[in-house]
Amino acid sequence: MAPQEAQKVTRHGVSVATSLCFSKPAHTPPTIVLQNHAGHFSLGRAPLLDLILFSFPPVDTPSLPIVMFALASSRSSYSSSSRAVTSTLQRASRTSAATTGARTAIMAQTKRNSSSLPKPYAEDKSKGPMLRYQESLPKLPVPTLEETAKRYLKTLHPLLSQSEFERSQKAVEEFVKPGGAGQKLQEKLVAKREDPNTKNWIYEWWNDAAYLAYRDPVVPYVSYFYSHRDDRKRRDPAKRAAALSTAILDFKSQVDAGTLEPEYMKKLPICMDSYKWMFNASRVAAHPKDYPVKFSPDQNKHMVVIRKNQFFKLPTEVDGKQLNTTELETQFRRIYERAEPVAPVGALTTENRDIWADARQILLDASPKNKAALEAIESSSFVVCLDDASPVTLEERAHQYWHGDGANRWFDKPLQFIINENGTSGFMGEHSMMDGTPTHRLNDYVNDLIFGNKLDFDDPAVRSNLAAPEVIRFEITPKVQAEIERAQRDFTDLIGQHQLAVQAYQGYGKGLIKKFKCSPDAYVQMLIQLAYFKMYGQNRPTYESAAVRRFQLGRTETCRSVSDESTAWCRAMHDPKMDDKTRVDLFRKAVNSQIEYIASASEGKGVDRHLFGLKKLLEPGQEVPAIYQDPAYAYSSSWYLSTSQLSSEFFNGYGWSQVIDDGFGIAYMINENSLNLNIVSKGLGSDRMSYYLNEAAGEMRDLLMPTVEAPKAKL
Repeated sequence: MAPQEAQKVTRHGVSVATSLCFSKPAHTPPTIVLQNHAGHFSLGRAPLLDLILFSFPPVDTPSLPIVMFALASSRSSYSSSSRAVTSTLQRASRTSAATTGARTAIMAQTKRNSSSLPKPYAEDKSKGPMLRYQESLPKLPVPTLEETAKRYLKTLHPLLSQSEFERSQKAVEEFVKPGGAGQKLQEKLVAKREDPNTKNWIYEWWNDAAYLAYRDPVVPYVSYFYSHRDDRKRRDPAKRAAALSTAILDFKSQVDAGTLEPEYMKKLPICMDSYKWMFNASRVAAHPKDYPVKFSPDQNKHMVVIRKNQFFKLPTEVDGKQLNTTELETQFRRIYERAEPVAPVGALTTENRDIWADARQILLDASPKNKAALEAIESSSFVVCLDDASPVTLEERAHQYWHGDGANRWFDKPLQFIINENGTSGFMGEHSMMDGTPTHRLNDYVNDLIFGNKLDFDDPAVRSNLAAPEVIRFEITPKVQAEIERAQRDFTDLIGQHQLAVQAYQGYGKGLIKKFKCSPDAYVQMLIQLAYFKMYGQNRPTYESAAVRRFQLGRTETCRSVSDESTAWCRAMHDPKMDDKTRVDLFRKAVNSQIEYIASASEGKGVDRHLFGLKKLLEPGQEVPAIYQDPAYAYSSSWYLSTSQLSSEFFNGYGWSQVIDDGFGIAYMINENSLNLNIVSKGLGSDRMSYYLNEAAGEMRDLLMPTVEAPKAKL
């Protein structure tokens, strides 16, 4: 993910830290409840899913920010160390998403009245509905040096011994003293922020450090996935692919036209800039860092379909008219019939980015045809992968959507929809230019249209001039073949080192958690802390992503979930002599600490991005301040737990990789009567962590059940 300089940048950014729960009242569009996910802003090795989402405070905490997504339910109702540290940062980024732990209802968004918005928000109708508030969004703030120092030391205290903490305290005091290095760097950073030409002081630094300059493979370290709920009406994969594509194209038409309604946080519009990287875009491998490319949607009206490693160009319009669902199904059936196994050029995209950059040049040098083939793929609206697999269990599905066989994919594309032989489907996203919130909205929108039958999926007409999809052919020389074979070996080895487990806990869900008078997201964060303590006998640095999209070009900030309060509670739960009254009291304090941090982070007042920005301003050859040389700086941003929440009535799973080799990636969904946790690690015992999560969930229920008020008798 990030270059060496990016010591604390995350990789996953998709990070998801917000929980989205959807509830759908009759005759209304779906309501999405965002429960604080922690995106994973991790400093470690793999990017977190910055997927994520927004950070929100618990719904039960009105003072905390709440994010409102504009989900169009129908077109009529909506406008419509080093490597480890560096990697960690990057992975954490991908985890992106969630501010406070709040649940947020994403109800049907009606067009906002600009007169009701406070200054500086203002409409610019020339930008179109989707971007009409974009230029008036506030800039990302720069916290004061004093508040960051105070918060940083507070996060270090539960992680260090007394002597280690005193050393860190001294380094921090030296950094922030009047006339010190910190003050001078702060002045530079504030000046950068105030520069009229700067929309977001961290945007380019972060994109480079956490993603584009990150050299580890995007799969499994940057990519993230959603597993869709089964569509019982469309077990036939061609029918499923056609319905999904129809709904995707409906959403795409709104993005391309700029008519999609913005999303809102606390009733205020948030940044929609990243939507431009959703369709007709790609990441391109290069030295010393990758770069994104965007193609004209008007001149590239096609999707790419991959079957048996073979690429097909499928136009989505004929004579200016979009293909209907039956026509798309016809085209998919043609691909199923015509596809034949070929050399898996897509496997090259699984490689280390430097290796892939070199292999890409070898591919281009092999034949002029290969340049045209690459452009056809990179310029496509999105990718549909028709896989041979038929996953059934939650673990099988997670593996299929997270990485598959490493061949029937193009991992540099931001949108890949995967359809299996048994009609199951899912989504895979590349995280570099776009966090998880937009793709979450896309996938929910698409599935809502399908399950609600809100589009015409049954038009039987098939035009006679519908040409068969065109095969995209690569010329494979011996050198290219050698690169492909190496990529396949490396992919098999890397994925083989990872272990994935799914804890589908059926004991209870947010319905009971709310009766405990607790934020569901903060509750699960404490559940994860307790499970980790059970497994290791201590708590270690934990990442949760907070979304800062309320600011121009905002992406994510880190929520550090380990606190003095959370560690005290974990120790109390482990102490057989501790009484339950004290345990409950400590639990409440731990939850409140979690909520306070994520709320501040969502306001742009976390510590990780600020310290990262100050460090970026050091001049070449300038002495590195002691705060950055202190071992606690690297340790406290090494995400042993990279966590994030995202809930949807249309998903039965989602997840990503861990961010450091010694850590876990835990993605979780909080449903009404169940909890679903996806656990990934590099051979640390994901199955054992799953067991401890189950055990912790039971113990927490037993602890808090006596606090539930008995229902009042009816008179």
